Amino acid sequence: QEGTPALAAALLAAGYTVLAETNGSLPIARFPRGVRRIVDLKPPSSGETARIHWENVAELCPETDEVKCVLADRADYEWARDTLERHDLARRCVAVLFAPVQGRLDAAVLAGWILEERLPVRLNLQLHKILWPDRERGV
Repeated sequence: QEGTPALAAALLAAGYTVLAETNGSLPIARFPRGVRRIVDLKPPSSGETARIHWENVAELCPETDEVKCVLADRADYEWARDTLERHDLARRCVAVLFAPVQGRLDAAVLAGWILEERLPVRLNLQLHKILWPDRERGV
């Protein structure tokens, strides 16, 4: 949303903790430092990989920002693992999150791959999909 960076700045100035999750297609530099930015990197199965604003990687703050990849299959996992390594994401941000697409990739399988390769990432579950599986969007 166009006014989100200004709102985030006002909330920071008022003493609030601010988190902004983005789909990764727009510059995160629009947000003031201090906002915890969660940048979604869309893997191949999403059909959105070409829309990633890769310049965001250089903008990541290692004290506050996170990168998230929602993965549907082994090919997505390998893409995310290679992206993690190629862009040194574990050093560039406070956390890298790998999440399984609910109903397409079993969380235990993804956890196994992460452990097997000892990746410096966190397993992240999409709680909204677990709690409200019938809803396309939240209310």
